[in-house]
Amino acid sequence: MKKRKIAEHILFFWIYAVIGWIYEVTLETVIYRWGFSNRGVLFGPWLPVYGFGATVFLLLWYRLIKGKTLKKKLLMIPAIFLLTMATATLIELITSYLCEWTIGSWPWQTYADYAINFQARIALSPSIRFGIGGVIFLYVIQPLLDRLAARMKDKALYVTAILIVTVLAVDLAYTVFLR
Repeated sequence: MKKRKIAEHILFFWIYAVIGWIYEVTLETVIYRWGFSNRGVLFGPWLPVYGFGATVFLLLWYRLIKGKTLKKKLLMIPAIFLLTMATATLIELITSYLCEWTIGSWPWQTYADYAINFQARIALSPSIRFGIGGVIFLYVIQPLLDRLAARMKDKALYVTAILIVTVLAVDLAYTVFLR
């Protein structure tokens, strides 16, 4: 992968991690508890699992619709929904095991409250929301981010990517060693 593409993917990862954090905090604050709760395992306002999931969507599924005619894109919505739903659910399942192994639990153990769930690690309702989110990411947000990244000069993009990696690395070190 070219240096510019790597820098773009770092930027996209971070943006989607922040969007994921905003989504989760909004769910907690407005819909479920009416009180603020940092939904992340890290200190900052980002959820790397969302950034990772969105990056996987970009690498695996975005090419199925990028540059296609509107008709072909619209016909692909059901497939993109199912592909992103399945991908996100698998990522969430694997992440739950990794979180349990490293920190002793996973943040979404409330899935036991859902009628259809597996070991409170994954559940049908969030999986459907992830599929909807995947469609929104790939059809609406990513084309905007592509245009934003295309307008950035190489140096600005590289500096931004280095700053993002540095901030995330410091946050991870803080979380693991000092928290």
